[in-house]
Amino acid sequence: MSNIAQEHDTQEQWTRVKGRLRSSVGEDVYSSWFARMDLEGVQQQSVHLSVPTKFLRSWIQAHYADRVLSCWQAEIPGINRIDLTVRSAVRCAPPAREAAATDTRRGDNGARPAAEARTPAAATTAAGHDALGGSPLDPRLTFANFVVGRSNTLAQAAARQVAEGRRGDPVMFNPLYIHAGVGLGKTHLLQAIAWTGNASPDRKVLYLTAEKFMYGFVAALKTQTALAFKEALRGIDVLVIDDLQFLQGKSTQAEFCHTLNALIDAGRQVVIAADRPPADLESLDDRVRSRLAGGLVVEMGSLGEELRLGILRSRVAAARVHHASFDVPDQVLEYLARTITHNGRDLEGAVNRLLAHSKLNAQPVTLEMAEREVRDLIRPQEPKRIKIEDIQRVVARQYNVSRADLLSSRRTANVVRPRQVAMYLAKTLTLRSLPEIGRRFGGRDHTTVLHAVRKIEALVSKDTALCDEVELLKRQLQE
Repeated sequence: MSNIAQEHDTQEQWTRVKGRLRSSVGEDVYSSWFARMDLEGVQQQSVHLSVPTKFLRSWIQAHYADRVLSCWQAEIPGINRIDLTVRSAVRCAPPAREAAATDTRRGDNGARPAAEARTPAAATTAAGHDALGGSPLDPRLTFANFVVGRSNTLAQAAARQVAEGRRGDPVMFNPLYIHAGVGLGKTHLLQAIAWTGNASPDRKVLYLTAEKFMYGFVAALKTQTALAFKEALRGIDVLVIDDLQFLQGKSTQAEFCHTLNALIDAGRQVVIAADRPPADLESLDDRVRSRLAGGLVVEMGSLGEELRLGILRSRVAAARVHHASFDVPDQVLEYLARTITHNGRDLEGAVNRLLAHSKLNAQPVTLEMAEREVRDLIRPQEPKRIKIEDIQRVVARQYNVSRADLLSSRRTANVVRPRQVAMYLAKTLTLRSLPEIGRRFGGRDHTTVLHAVRKIEALVSKDTALCDEVELLKRQLQE
């Protein structure tokens, strides 16, 4: 048989295999995962196929490899292996003969099959599914490079347990929710989970920022492949979402809630980070906040001086790998740890400045040079971040009532006044809106909060005893 005839027979076999595959998995799944899969060749007992993206290859190998193999074995019984590779951008377009073949095919109703009819949309679909390839990972952000201290011990231990788990292991806490201010190590821990988890061949850990999740979902909606997008997300073993506070849009939040529920109900692990606890994510739906709070919620506190010194030593050691002559005296490190108190990124920035000055000016690092180079990183001590729960606890203790009383509908005088004081302090000492404060005080309307604030403002101006009580409460909260 000539090569041309043999190639023609192979293409006909491939056409029949795709027909079997379409019938087996259904039109929607076929359009999403197999429409852009090409035949590269058949050699002895193996079939060589290609797809345009790594994610498609991983997904098909994990979920449909046996299905594809059985469809080929129905056509060629001797086939026992499927090789699936990622083709280069140059190979993304199907060969002319394949395009011609698809033009002559029709479905049972005489119309062109949807998978071939939507070739331009399929390209856009792949772009949407690329979001499921995950957000970029920084190779420096591993557990080996994470400095542990009193403020982050629990978060690091929980993250490590999640990362080192195996498929099928019981999930101890789900979701794992880590919250902290800027530069305290949330992203470092989440990316460390992804690096460690993906090192295991039997586990798929997907790290996404909230922005990337929104992008993927919107792209799937535009290309009418939201079903496949959801199916892909729910097939992940560990889903890691960073910066959840940026998740916007009702439909996106609803889909996130459904995905969260589906993964947790299926025993899959979810890990989330944000800059505040679940209850303070005002833009999120109540159902999402409730589900997030139902797992393990861990706060990473501010960096203590000892931990800051450990971070500085770690960063200097990392710099010396590439710059062996770089040396920072202990007194300089202690000065930096004592004066740069805001976050870990400022500490890393300080080390980078010292390195640049030392290398570019060929001068040793001294205390005088460090004081000069990092003076803009020395920020005034920020006031303590006060939480509504703290206000309720302190006010309840001051007035000898319970926190439950403040949240209840009781209208007795011994409860109404403390409740109004607590609402007033919540408005003056936090950035929470009136509706959010009302919600945190037993689901009250924002007009009730506004009335309480105005009432206490008026009384404080003329009641010296109440004014002293309010000032005492403020001092207790700010200590």
